[in-house]
Amino acid sequence: MNHLALPSFAASGNLQGVIEIPAGTNTKYEYNKQLLQFQPDIRDGQVRRVDFMSYPVNYGFIPSTCMDKERGGDGDPLDVLILAEHLPTGSVVEVQPIGLLLLKDLGELDHKVLAIPVDPTKRIIRATNWAEFQRDYSAFRHIIELFFLYYDGMGTMALLGWADEKIAIEEVKKWQLVD
Repeated sequence: MNHLALPSFAASGNLQGVIEIPAGTNTKYEYNKQLLQFQPDIRDGQVRRVDFMSYPVNYGFIPSTCMDKERGGDGDPLDVLILAEHLPTGSVVEVQPIGLLLLKDLGELDHKVLAIPVDPTKRIIRATNWAEFQRDYSAFRHIIELFFLYYDGMGTMALLGWADEKIAIEEVKKWQLVD
């Protein structure tokens, strides 16, 4: 299956997320679009392991999106952070955006949609929108910020801010690939 070719939105109208790196792990996996499989990321000839705390959320991408370098993006699909228990690599999950983390990675936009599973039994928080997340889980927001500011070494990532779920959906639509 080509995970990149899946639609950004499921037939139900919900956003879809594809898991590359499960919550609680340190090995960085990426989807190889040529081989159509998930593989450990290799840096300097070694499997890339985050030399920091484990991923606090499930990390993946929104299919059928690309943050085009010509428009300031990093050339990869739009990232998604799914607040759920450990989801296996390759899982496709229907999600509800609740926010948008705005980052710049070595000068390129590297935004990340913050989302919860549509299925309430898979959620780890009760918040279902940005206002509730801000109010009830500000510590979790700080953990996410700190993780992404330091997981790849100090000074590579810059925090530009956060936005709500409406801006998150606009961001998905901005980077959607057109058939």
